[in-house]
Amino acid sequence: MQLKWTAVALAALTLVACGKKEEAAAPAAAPAATAAAPAAAPPADALVVKIGHVGPTSGPIAHLGKDNEFGAKMAIEDLNSRNLKIGDKVAKFELMAEDDGGDPKQGTAVAQKLVDAKVNGVVGHLNSGTTIPASKLYSDAGIPQISPSATNPKYTRQGFKTTFRVVADDTQLGGTLGKYAVETLKGKNIAVIDDRTAYGQGVAEEFEKAAKAAGATIVGHEFTTDKSTDFNAILTKLKGAKPDVLFFGGMDAVAGPMLKQVKQLGMTVKFMGGDGMCTGELAKLAGDAVGEDMVVCAEAGGVDGDFKAPLEKFKADFKAKNGVDVQIYAPYVYDAVEILADAMVRAGSSDPAKYLPEIGKTNYKGVTGPIAFDEKGDIKNGALTLYTYKAGKREQIAVVR
Repeated sequence: MQLKWTAVALAALTLVACGKKEEAAAPAAAPAATAAAPAAAPPADALVVKIGHVGPTSGPIAHLGKDNEFGAKMAIEDLNSRNLKIGDKVAKFELMAEDDGGDPKQGTAVAQKLVDAKVNGVVGHLNSGTTIPASKLYSDAGIPQISPSATNPKYTRQGFKTTFRVVADDTQLGGTLGKYAVETLKGKNIAVIDDRTAYGQGVAEEFEKAAKAAGATIVGHEFTTDKSTDFNAILTKLKGAKPDVLFFGGMDAVAGPMLKQVKQLGMTVKFMGGDGMCTGELAKLAGDAVGEDMVVCAEAGGVDGDFKAPLEKFKADFKAKNGVDVQIYAPYVYDAVEILADAMVRAGSSDPAKYLPEIGKTNYKGVTGPIAFDEKGDIKNGALTLYTYKAGKREQIAVVR
């Protein structure tokens, strides 16, 4: 993205190139353009705190980016309603929302824009492929960054002190799914497809390693892209290998059409994937090809016990406010914004250099459960939630740690 473009112009250009589904989503894109503007001028003695949020609010996974952005907006509004004090001043939180389109180059461009704007902290990006390159810019500027959804392990293993993550990573996600494919689904011959993104490739590799370790045979590993719509060639090739499980590393916008073509080819497989495809939207994108108990996927997060009620309340409040259901990671975005504010309050400062050490000491009870970080910035004892689809809706199987 060129820095001189406005968010409105970028959204307009992107939507011209999108299909009818994205055109239907166009009205929701407008708020992102004005997200940085406060509803009213803050009091003269208020401490203005700028929080950046980045996600793909245009393009094929705009529904996921908007989901995350809605979570950020709710957190900002709730923080301002509480009149939090940082030091001796009431804080006025402002959201600077940017669209990276799920593209690494655009991601670094908007990251630099937030650095130049001297934001106090950043929540995002959504994709690992945009989060990882952007993280160096934030690290160089000393700006804390909390990702609510990027699961590639490399993100927190670069040696940066500014990177944190509130969900489990692909080592746990792909590993758990690989083990589940063999031990629970009784998969013996397993095929793998990934979209060659940092996320898709990473989760597929971890899945494959775990499936092999559990005793499965990998009968094929094919590749596509995050923009592909025709998978007949690779699916036909894999069909000949007679897999009983097919794993896809990628997002729901690609998984949906792929599932349709799996059905058209008459492949009788369990279809598995990570959190990128484990959304409420998948059933709409795949139609009746989503089947009954045919799909198994995992969300890199989840709650049980006493934390179920707060999360359900958040989801109800989210729908009442935004008119749509939570897709997947909006609650984690909400908690990430709250964690930044909590660290600022404990430090008595919104200066990144002063409150950054407090993030590492976080012991926070969020709507997504208890949150604390290890020495790398990863969440401790992160949960995973396994799902399937029945009657066109996502249904929880279990929460595992």
